[in-house]
Amino acid sequence: MRQTLTRMVLLGAWMLLSVSFSQAQSDDYVRENYVKAEYDIPMRDGVKLRTVVYSPKDTSVKYPFLMQRTPYNAGPYGEGNMRNTLGPSPFLMEDGYIFVYQDVRGRWMSEGRYDNMRPTVGERTGDPNEIDESTDTYDTIEWLLENVSNHNGKVGQWGISYPGFYSAAALPYAHPNLLAVSPQAPIGDFYFDDFHHNGAYFLSYWLATSVFGYQKEGPTDEAWYEMVNPGTNDGYQFFMDMGSLKNADNYYGTDNFFWQQLKSNPDYNEFWQKRSIIPHLTDVKPAVMVVGGWFDAEDLYGPLTIYKTIEKNNPDTYNTLVMGPWSHGDWSRERGHQTVSNMYFGDSISTWYQKEVEYTFFTHFLKGEGDKNTRLPEAYVFNTGTNEWDQFDTWPPKESSWESFFLQQNGGLSTDLPEGNRFSSFESDPANPVPYTQDIKLTFTPRKYMADDQRFAARRPDVLTFETPVLDEDLTVAGEVLAQLKVATSQTDADWIVKVIDVFPGDYPNHEYVLDGVDMGNYHLMVRSEVIRGRYRESFSDPKPFVPDQITDVDFQLQDIYHTFKKGHKLQIQIQSTWFPLIDRNPQKYVPNIFEAEDSDFVKALHKVFHTEDFPSKINLMVLPSGK
Repeated sequence: MRQTLTRMVLLGAWMLLSVSFSQAQSDDYVRENYVKAEYDIPMRDGVKLRTVVYSPKDTSVKYPFLMQRTPYNAGPYGEGNMRNTLGPSPFLMEDGYIFVYQDVRGRWMSEGRYDNMRPTVGERTGDPNEIDESTDTYDTIEWLLENVSNHNGKVGQWGISYPGFYSAAALPYAHPNLLAVSPQAPIGDFYFDDFHHNGAYFLSYWLATSVFGYQKEGPTDEAWYEMVNPGTNDGYQFFMDMGSLKNADNYYGTDNFFWQQLKSNPDYNEFWQKRSIIPHLTDVKPAVMVVGGWFDAEDLYGPLTIYKTIEKNNPDTYNTLVMGPWSHGDWSRERGHQTVSNMYFGDSISTWYQKEVEYTFFTHFLKGEGDKNTRLPEAYVFNTGTNEWDQFDTWPPKESSWESFFLQQNGGLSTDLPEGNRFSSFESDPANPVPYTQDIKLTFTPRKYMADDQRFAARRPDVLTFETPVLDEDLTVAGEVLAQLKVATSQTDADWIVKVIDVFPGDYPNHEYVLDGVDMGNYHLMVRSEVIRGRYRESFSDPKPFVPDQITDVDFQLQDIYHTFKKGHKLQIQIQSTWFPLIDRNPQKYVPNIFEAEDSDFVKALHKVFHTEDFPSKINLMVLPSGK
């Protein structure tokens, strides 16, 4: 069942909340209302984790704990140095909690050795040296309950991005007093979030390798890692000049342990598998609210997969999903208007979420009844085509059904099977890869491209374009997306990128937030996109070369969509094999490890995508019936 919340309600909420929001942003609020203490909390193996605790000065009532564990710095440290804001939002800060920030093991002022996506221990023997993020969270909560005064015995946890992973990692074997957890844009698996997507290495995260790749010698309040200075803002040219990933060793030596791990583990082997939190999301006891953004370039796999996995494995656990029109972490900040690239979705969307959804969740479980009657739906999801919040009893909605859109000759796209013996082809040249954006930029981590105009790509000869006629009624896609391609290549390896595009009418009007030089008429909105490294088409753990010129199945899942392609628009599919420098270049000649490829291994290839009755390529969408 779907219920709709229109922009009028959102605007009304903003008018009511704007005064409170601005007051909460006062730099003096925390200092006037909270007292800070710092502790080095011992874990079961003796390693001490720096933990910063902000307690309300008003001790007339008892407060719950609300905790964030982070690799990014729990500071500011030292007496008198305080944060300007606390918690996920000003509304929770004003309501009063004991806010806890902790440096995870091996980061900043905490002791120990750091491990990216530290594996969760499965079989537990009670050995004190048997540690993971769940045990560290458990030990921290136990210490807080015994040593911090004026609490009500209830604990909540939240975090965005990597702290979102630490929130999800607290769910297995959770402390009994941990009652409410909100993983927000959580990393679920590093092979499908951030640094990899379906086996393709995301070159746009290459600069971030410095942040996660160096161990420190002891507790420190200063950054111990240095960022690479490329000497230019032209990321496309910088990475073209670098050449093969093998040449990246000129920037990251053997002391960057994360770069060495990336290089040594190109396949989805045990190294990556044991770092996934997904298999451990069983017997989840705390209430969970998973939050994500439909245009989050960093962590979209994580929130959707974590929500679905908890739902499947824990049918009696309170588990809800919130997906809004946000890029990475946008829901934690308010700019007045919500835009991603040239797309405007409405006003005060983040503030509405903070007050009506996030506040309700934590208040209910940490200060209220604590049952499942939160008044929140199973799924609060934003339709990025109609700019409306909708509520569903399940996600994907049970009303959605699969519909196949077949690629046709001459660039057509329809629900009819193709006829004849046809294919579309293009030459892919690693020396002239398709850019992922028109912007001249060197990206630390990507953002805006997720809603960028794709006209520039549609006009490239190495991008295949298939589109429907102008739609004569609305088409609402609500749920999963599966690409099923029949392809062939003249070489032995290839990447396959699929984009789902909303083509706007030619006379579509501009709005006031359109970026300079862009016209919304005929805008090609990238609603969803994904890549698979072709060698992993059968198994992410067991790569296999293509047989040249042999028709081969390449099936892979894109992340979910909730978008209405409106009457008068067109649904378009783009297919390409390079996406630079978002992902690294595939040499297109099969080599055992692309991180070790020589510059001479990179070759041109002729790629074919078939659309015949015997070999139909199609994109499968979950579609809501009209009027639902």
